[in-house]
Amino acid sequence: MRVLLIEDEHHLREALRRGLSEAGDEVVGAATGPEGLRLAREQVFDVIVCDILLPGLNGFQVCRRLREQAVWTPVLVLTAKDGEWDQAEALDAGADDYLTKPFSYVVLRAHLRALARRGARSDNQGADLMRWGDIVLDKRAHRCSRAGRTVELSNREFELLAELLASGGRAVTKSELLERVWGPGFNGDPNIVEVYVGYLRRKLDAPFGRRSLETVRGVGYRLAPDEVD
Repeated sequence: MRVLLIEDEHHLREALRRGLSEAGDEVVGAATGPEGLRLAREQVFDVIVCDILLPGLNGFQVCRRLREQAVWTPVLVLTAKDGEWDQAEALDAGADDYLTKPFSYVVLRAHLRALARRGARSDNQGADLMRWGDIVLDKRAHRCSRAGRTVELSNREFELLAELLASGGRAVTKSELLERVWGPGFNGDPNIVEVYVGYLRRKLDAPFGRRSLETVRGVGYRLAPDEVD
């Protein structure tokens, strides 16, 4: 699992990071609400662990903003032992699960595994909603956004981006894109793929200072982890 851990208490954050890392998980830590929100929007995680009492933005605010910006990564909130109101507010804010402090590490890992499985099933079954970092493509609503801002795409641009998202970071050849987006009977200039990749870069990368659409020399194109200009 790839876990985002948003916890301002240094000793607890480091203890959880070590434990999860030793179990084979990749853990990215954040000590404040705004830092955690930024990482959750810009990177892909299987699950997010978020404390409630955080500097800058509390856990409830982080959850609400994530859901408002169409980030659907499962979130587990850490609450006080007797905080039933916290638990209710966390769920209302968009959290998927909660765990009360103090908690068993064994139980924490079980909760995280369950959330990660749930998120994986949602991704596989609900291909209408596709994500890469802070790019969100809603195929049913035919809507694209990045960092919470709507990006207007033509039908062909939309279809091309959907194919790149479906590849999950794998390089897709020009011939594959031509067949899937323009159709097997397309007889025009194959360089049309480069033209439309350029359109996507101008709409999805340039305005946000990113370089997500990457050319793989001799192969084709892929979506790479965000690079900031």
